[in-house]
Amino acid sequence: MNRTHIDPETLRQIEELSHDPRPLLVLDVDDVLLHFVRPFPRFLRAAGYELRLESFRLDGNISEIGTGRVLERSEVAALVGSFFDVQADWQTLTDGAAETLADLAPRAEIVMLTAMPHRHRALRRAHLDALGLAYPLLTTEMAKGPAIARLRGSAARPVAFVDDMPHNLVSAHEYVPDAHLFHLMAEASLRALLPPAGQNVTVVDDWREARPLIARALGI
Repeated sequence: MNRTHIDPETLRQIEELSHDPRPLLVLDVDDVLLHFVRPFPRFLRAAGYELRLESFRLDGNISEIGTGRVLERSEVAALVGSFFDVQADWQTLTDGAAETLADLAPRAEIVMLTAMPHRHRALRRAHLDALGLAYPLLTTEMAKGPAIARLRGSAARPVAFVDDMPHNLVSAHEYVPDAHLFHLMAEASLRALLPPAGQNVTVVDDWREARPLIARALGI
């Protein structure tokens, strides 16, 4: 694997971790462990904007309430950044996440891998700690697949990866072809906006369904 494909800051964060030989469970955060799609529209309305998800993306779907003007990509990015600045006021745990991880933690290495600007890492770390999710947290501004491959290391240990974004699952499969991939969305109704999951992806509706499937995939 070419190390240059890894976000340099993410690589630095990975190399701070201990070399854990147990099966590896990598988890996305937004709409997997913490609600995002549910509170973000409320945050937008409080700021004078409206989200209408006519496609599975934020760009092109956020407008000013008063004028109907659709926001530019840079404006959307700024609003998402503002949301993450106050995420502790808005984002709550998804149902069953904490209990599932507590059950798996004694038998697996659990790492949270979130796609967000690195500048938000400290705030997210503090928020997750306050919610009882004290597992290692990595941030990345690049594709997730190389980071997952680096996390696994040279040992042929089982890997499971849970994410709500199809392109992240594709990236994981590219770099860790034998990884067990799970598509979980806190707002499962939004799956109607997505293409069907690939044959190598297990679709789960919630953590209750995911829990035994992940344990089986990791051999624990």
